[in-house]
Amino acid sequence: MFKHLIQKLVLLAMLTGCAGGSGPSLQDIANTASALTAGGGALSNADITQGLKAALTQGSNVVVDQLGTANGFSLDPNIRIPLPSSLVKARNFADNFGLAGSFDDLELKLNQAAEQATPKARQLFLGAIQEMSVEDATGILRGPDDAATSYFKDKTGTSLKSAMRPLVDQALANVGAVRSFNSLLSRYNSIPLAPKVDADLTGHVVDKGSDGVFYYIAEEEQAIRNNPLKRTSEILQRVFGAQ
Repeated sequence: MFKHLIQKLVLLAMLTGCAGGSGPSLQDIANTASALTAGGGALSNADITQGLKAALTQGSNVVVDQLGTANGFSLDPNIRIPLPSSLVKARNFADNFGLAGSFDDLELKLNQAAEQATPKARQLFLGAIQEMSVEDATGILRGPDDAATSYFKDKTGTSLKSAMRPLVDQALANVGAVRSFNSLLSRYNSIPLAPKVDADLTGHVVDKGSDGVFYYIAEEEQAIRNNPLKRTSEILQRVFGAQ
């Protein structure tokens, strides 16, 4: 039925074009055909919103599984968590006294904490996705390849980070980062004229860890938009196949 409808629309466009009228363009027909054949009818705002949520949910699950494993952060040059800037300066100074290795060990533990906390934050991400409203849904769909991710990050980033702090606090304790940091500070502060160190390890891991998650969620969104094989459900096929 849809095939016949599309043929009629194309014929109508040709006839109106020949008559010098202002009928629909071929691009209009292509857009209409895409929307109709992508699942049985034009997309509603509810369809679009559901599709965006499905894309972000799928992306979040893939990313959490990827990053929430051993070396998920530490061996990934795109998202590896560096030392806070104040500790980088301290490390450079402490290198003259043979303490650089302790700073490097602390950096590794920060990444291990992010790897441990990420799976526990899964429900935080999924819950925030479900709270997205239909506002701007169409604009997000027609936006750049990371539009949904950027919207999600802008709208929920602050609340997610607040909710993640206790998870990261626990993870830092579990991997020994807190103990290592305190021991390192004790030795570092004994060095004459050592620059003062002031670092919020929890806040740093929360910020950099969530940046890493969103970095890869954006990549998943782009893949879903551009690769039909990544559209593993009917709603993803309908919404992203009709772009």
